[in-house]
Amino acid sequence: MIETTKFDIPRQAESALYINGEWQRGLTTITNINPSDISTPIGNFAQASEQQLQQAIEAAIEAQPLWEKTPLEQKQKILHAIGDELINRCDELGRLLSQEEGKSMAEGRGEIFRSGQFFQYFAAEVLRQIGDLATSTRPGVSIEINREAVGVVAIISPWNFPTATAAWKIAPALAFGNSVIWKPANLTPASAVALTEIIHRQGLPCGTFNLILGSGNTIGNALIHSAQINAVSFTGSVEVGRQVATATSPNFVRCQLEMGSKNALVIADDADIDIAVEATIMGSFSGTGQKCTASSRLVVMDNIHDAYISALIKRIESLKVGHALEDDVFMGPVVDGHQLTNNMLWVDKAHQHGAELAIGGHQLTLAHDGFYMAPTLFLNTKNQWDINQEEIFAPMACVIRVHDLDEAIATVNDTRFGLTSGIITQSLSSSTLFKQQAQTGCVMVNLPTAGTDYHVPFGGRKQSSFGPREQGQYAKEFYTIVKTTYQRAY
Repeated sequence: MIETTKFDIPRQAESALYINGEWQRGLTTITNINPSDISTPIGNFAQASEQQLQQAIEAAIEAQPLWEKTPLEQKQKILHAIGDELINRCDELGRLLSQEEGKSMAEGRGEIFRSGQFFQYFAAEVLRQIGDLATSTRPGVSIEINREAVGVVAIISPWNFPTATAAWKIAPALAFGNSVIWKPANLTPASAVALTEIIHRQGLPCGTFNLILGSGNTIGNALIHSAQINAVSFTGSVEVGRQVATATSPNFVRCQLEMGSKNALVIADDADIDIAVEATIMGSFSGTGQKCTASSRLVVMDNIHDAYISALIKRIESLKVGHALEDDVFMGPVVDGHQLTNNMLWVDKAHQHGAELAIGGHQLTLAHDGFYMAPTLFLNTKNQWDINQEEIFAPMACVIRVHDLDEAIATVNDTRFGLTSGIITQSLSSSTLFKQQAQTGCVMVNLPTAGTDYHVPFGGRKQSSFGPREQGQYAKEFYTIVKTTYQRAY
């Protein structure tokens, strides 16, 4: 029998709203389903009213100046303590995350550990807020250039990386002196409450950080339309990203959008097949394919095609699919029944197009009643088909056969998205050309398209991203405002 985590880590789930330094009950509750075993729900979690959202906004407005004026070393210690606790509890909290999201235990633990690193990194950034001096064109005038907090930041994060994506937004927001209102995805509330409990214990001014659980249609919509917030950082679909941009524009609220993708991995004729296969497995099927950086298009050159496909199918056959908390599981369930239904509709569309199913393409019936799908590979697909143009968010990859590098690069770029891309090659000239011509924000050479570091910028091009980059020192471009000061000495 698999040992599951009962939700008693922070406090009762019904009191899961955190507003102005206090835990509150919601207007209603929702049930948090375990996608690995729907017979063992995780708990019933509070849903906020619009009145409670307004309380959070007003609390954040009042607290922000106090937090911005907090001494740097105190801020640094607080953020570092959050990071330390996440890392120290990564086994426990990773188990909770995997239970409610469905990713394997190894991935759940890794996500919590990485989330701690985000807070530790931005704890250090607190002490690196150094301005510039400039010489004026006017004698006797000095110029200082520094950065100040934007103000109240609304953070809307997705379910597929419920702690990590939130962490790489919350940590810089706090590091640069902003107050935060966080609305996580309703599919993963337990991880949100667990992180909030850790932040709560650090003694921030009441109202500096607020957690609001609720649906996107009500709470999310009210949040992005508020004229009292100063910025919105959003990760999710293109459709919702457009709504965020439309809602924030009339109020001149700055927004940062990370949206969809349709990432391609090129397998060059000279690729090492073992490296190519492992990069494909990690890029296409880890996290059950539910990653914005997943390799959903496999662009394969003629001369290596057959050998690569043969090796890839054999490797897919070895993947263990099962309950997220089972030992040695590589791929857990998809996040919920709605996602599974959509995935199977995309499988049907691939068949309708005339794609050749190499492996998978079906729902799995396992010992536990969950939302399981077999890792799926389609061959002989065309790049213009919608299965290769729309984000699917499934453990499903489609092979597109090409003749040479020029055709491969053209195929990679033939999409409205531009988040990540990759190439597997032993040629320096091929990799150099690919890095120069790939129209994506992140480029990988001999690596999976999924997997980025926390200290460097992350983001895409085209409809994948809008606004300043996330992560690393580039995060300050969104979370701060530049002030230029002139002074004449008497």
